[in-house]
Amino acid sequence: MTPSQHAEFTFVDLFAGIGGFAYALRELGGTCVDSVEIDPRAARVYEWNHGADPLGDITKRANDQGVDVPEHTVLTAGFPCQPFSKSGAQRGMDEARGTLFENIMHIVAARRPPVVLLENVRNLAGPRHRHEWAVIVQCLREAGYHVSSRPAIFSPHLLPVEQGGSPQIRERVFITATYWPERSADDPAPAVVNKMVRTEPWDLMTELPVDSRRFIAGCELTREERQWIDAWENFRELITARLRTAAPSRALDEVRLPGFPFWVDSWVHEDQFDLPRETPRWKENFLRKNSKFYTQHQSVLDRWIEAHDVRSFPASRRKFEWQAQTEDSLWNCAMQLRPSGIRAKRMTHLPALVAISQTPILGPQQRRLSVAEAATLQGFPPNFDFGDQPASESYKQLGNGVHVGVVQHVLRKHIERDLTRLRKIAPGLATIVDEPASVSAPTREAVPA
Repeated sequence: MTPSQHAEFTFVDLFAGIGGFAYALRELGGTCVDSVEIDPRAARVYEWNHGADPLGDITKRANDQGVDVPEHTVLTAGFPCQPFSKSGAQRGMDEARGTLFENIMHIVAARRPPVVLLENVRNLAGPRHRHEWAVIVQCLREAGYHVSSRPAIFSPHLLPVEQGGSPQIRERVFITATYWPERSADDPAPAVVNKMVRTEPWDLMTELPVDSRRFIAGCELTREERQWIDAWENFRELITARLRTAAPSRALDEVRLPGFPFWVDSWVHEDQFDLPRETPRWKENFLRKNSKFYTQHQSVLDRWIEAHDVRSFPASRRKFEWQAQTEDSLWNCAMQLRPSGIRAKRMTHLPALVAISQTPILGPQQRRLSVAEAATLQGFPPNFDFGDQPASESYKQLGNGVHVGVVQHVLRKHIERDLTRLRKIAPGLATIVDEPASVSAPTREAVPA
């Protein structure tokens, strides 16, 4: 018995992307009555998979002149967050004017949906965006909503597979609110917190799962990328061997590379170490560690640089960060070619998919994560269809999207928090937790890209 057999509610899907919210809420028994997405490529993928064309401009659908959105139970939006005014002279909606959040609030004010479910990047709840966060909370309270001033933060790797989790560290902020004018001034605990539900470590190879094929069209590594990885693997071998020689009494599984980032361009002998004026403290720490490291291993490092012509690598590939503990090969790791360097981790989980070209590399498969694997990582079903668009566009869309299982988890927790109220104003939605059932999670089987 799945939730969709009992729960009956409607939702609108704003900033819809390729439909992560739509898939999550449909699986819980919801019916989408409207969706809006301005990107034509994402809208096309949405239509292929959800049967509705969301192409449109929210600023034309909801503004000072009116709202062209039907009544609904849940409003969802993974909205962009432009900076609000920081003059301090205004409050609430006055400060939200000119932002896309204002358009959301036009719909909220006109339709009063029982539940509002918003998603954004982790930094929205960080110290640099305290003002924006406060404005969002204030706007919802002014509209009569019961909402916490404390962020609800969650990541898919914190959930077990049977609850829709996946091996991806992807912290996102959720703002959940219930229309409850009598309680709008109260400050409840957040709907969810960054709390581990799953306790055992992940295994990417079996629990993503990773496709067994080494060759998948479009996922190949370039000759240069293999050269960079091979060079840093040789670096790992050389330094690990020296560390073992220096400490023969230590067990093999206790010998590991240092965890700080290695910056080849900063390798100077400690006798020549000189910091530029006003160097940030965090950078000074790394520079000092690199200088000490180079001084200890200079002869080996100089030969390594020459043997692999490391100075000819792009600047970002002359940086390396080892986070794989005692793993015995770089090719056994999950890697990411980042602007800040090459990062290697154990094959337990992957970093957050992002909307730029940092698609993770699966070391054991010696290729990039496929589009199908990336979709599974975001909780989409194996039959999710991206059509014939370039893989780069599919990765971008997935990086911009929400994680299906996390959305379901957050909505459940919010309903549990405000269940008394929701039984009165949204009984179909309340049924999700009144008659609990397991999440209808995507089938965990490898699929062709």
